[in-house]
Amino acid sequence: MTIAMNNQNTENQVKTSNSPLREKKRVDWRERIFHGLFLSCAVIGIVSLATIAYFIIKESIPAFQQAGVSGIVLGQDWLPPALYGVFTMIVASVVSTFGAVLVGVPVGILTAIFIAEIAPKRVADIIRPAVELLAGIPSVVYGFFGLVIIVPLIQDIFQVPAGNTILAGIIVLGIMILPTVIAVSETSIRAVPSTYREGSLALGASKIFTIFRILLPAARSGIMTGVILGIARALGETMAIIMVMGNAPAMPEGILDSARTLTANIAIEMSYASGIHANALYATGVVLLVFIMSLNGILLYLNRETAK
Repeated sequence: MTIAMNNQNTENQVKTSNSPLREKKRVDWRERIFHGLFLSCAVIGIVSLATIAYFIIKESIPAFQQAGVSGIVLGQDWLPPALYGVFTMIVASVVSTFGAVLVGVPVGILTAIFIAEIAPKRVADIIRPAVELLAGIPSVVYGFFGLVIIVPLIQDIFQVPAGNTILAGIIVLGIMILPTVIAVSETSIRAVPSTYREGSLALGASKIFTIFRILLPAARSGIMTGVILGIARALGETMAIIMVMGNAPAMPEGILDSARTLTANIAIEMSYASGIHANALYATGVVLLVFIMSLNGILLYLNRETAK
């Protein structure tokens, strides 16, 4: 009788000890599936980028062989089928993007602060969807707005022959990057632990001091991410820029001159380009890709260093 009871207890112990193993094995199997799924998605993104880069570089090789890298990157004359310099377009892209950042980033960050920390809930619930709606407006609508409102306004104020200028592009791009900067910055500010706010206010600091000296430094990494995404949006914009900047492939002397960006150059001429002309447009895409990747890499590195 005693031996039978001992055997039964032993069997129960074995079953009890084996059940966690079965449960653990089942959990590990699920984790492996999701691990493989996540890895596959990451690989798809990397492979897609590599495929696009390979295709553009392959198609641009004849243009680089004929005009040379320095002839394309540093050349200031774009006169197909003889000259394929895009330096003037690089300057126009940099100036318009830098100007858009100066216009859009301060407004975007201050708006994010207002929504996250200052505005009453009812007001914030109205402004937030309006900002999200801005992100869904097509680029061509921004271009129409700039063409109908901003371009004539610049022409009247500055008394220039035409309002299709870099300044018009800066204003339009500054408006277009607002939703990205505001959304990411607001999320980053809200993610700061509430103990930071409470501790600062408990020590007698004002709300404005707490926002600018405590919350913004704590949310700096996320805000910088929003700025980086905004810069990428401004550099990659095409349709709105075509409609408001005049598209003159010449070196601009000021923000009241017409200019053509790298993206606009590709969009305008790709429909009828052939032969070495088409290869030169692919070379323009290579320059744009390298420029954007380098700029994003530098900004991400600076963001990582300042976060340490």
